[in-house]
Amino acid sequence: MTAQILDGKALAQELRAGFKERVAALAARGQKPGLAVILVGEDPASQVYVRNKVEACAAVGLHSGKWAYPADVDPAVVLAKIAELNADPRVHGILVQLPLPRQFDAAAVLEAISPEKDVDGFHAENLGALVQGNPRFIPCTPYGVMKLLEKGQVDLAGKKAVVLGRSNIVGKPMALLLINAGATVTVCHSKTRDLKFHTANADIIVAAVGKPRFVTADMIKPGAVLIDVGINRLADGKLCGDVDFDGCKAVAALITPVPGGVGPMTITMLLANTIEAAEREAGL
Repeated sequence: MTAQILDGKALAQELRAGFKERVAALAARGQKPGLAVILVGEDPASQVYVRNKVEACAAVGLHSGKWAYPADVDPAVVLAKIAELNADPRVHGILVQLPLPRQFDAAAVLEAISPEKDVDGFHAENLGALVQGNPRFIPCTPYGVMKLLEKGQVDLAGKKAVVLGRSNIVGKPMALLLINAGATVTVCHSKTRDLKFHTANADIIVAAVGKPRFVTADMIKPGAVLIDVGINRLADGKLCGDVDFDGCKAVAALITPVPGGVGPMTITMLLANTIEAAEREAGL
């Protein structure tokens, strides 16, 4: 068996082509979706992520603004900017790039964003709506994973799914989305005993642990679906995921690559959430 590759880059391009039509429809009503991005500090990875997000906005016709602050900025300055952006009708989505420096209470910063503009889906109100099965904004990475599963025609109802990782950004919302789709979900993490028992019985595995090639072929059952959320840089500079791609592709039925799998979908779903926010504002 050789697994079918779930190509996130191709799906992202397909979805973004449709976004342009939605943006054009909004423009005809005098509305141009806008995303505001706040970056604090000089973290190289964060700078790359923000640049990619700004470029993606321009490519589909969204306008974006970036506010960059030094690492030692007073949190009150950033909170004041968020309040200003909350009140700006030209801004439909606000994103604060994580992680933040130590002097910040990250939870307080995320809660300061208006729930109606929280296109990352991290505000407690939006996470609560997700728990209830009626989300306003779905966190972008789990949202992208669901779109990949949909593209792969994976029937989730009644399937056993294992989520590796319990972060608020990926693991927890991912589990909720799978539950809402009818899967039977187990969330595993660093304290899980006999991890292989859980993964070897799973129809679907979503790996988000931040450990290079952590999931190996002997941990999965034949025909499993493997979604690799991880992105790790090795000593030689190459990127790899949390899944041992070369080993697992001989056992799995479907698998995402790194790079080119979940990564492109994360930014794509950020665009989707921003456009949806503008459509709500326009009454569409």
